[in-house]
Amino acid sequence: MDLIISPGGVARCIYAEAIDLAELGRVQIRRASYVEPGADGRWRVDLSPVGGPALGPFEKRSDGLAAELRWLRDHWLNLREECK
Repeated sequence: MDLIISPGGVARCIYAEAIDLAELGRVQIRRASYVEPGADGRWRVDLSPVGGPALGPFEKRSDGLAAELRWLRDHWLNLREECK
């Protein structure tokens, strides 16, 4: 699990149950995306909740989840301005 802590003490991560985040202090969890099947049975990722793009379609849900995680790590997790 990647956990980014700003100099001001704000922590940011992609949620996982690897650690109890409540141990760090007040927790605010929000949805980053939706991974949903389309009418054609293929999977699409909607990253609009964090200002991101739509990804896909993917044949397997696991491929969509992997693409979601890559995008979040590359484009959202390390946003310096929101961690100040």
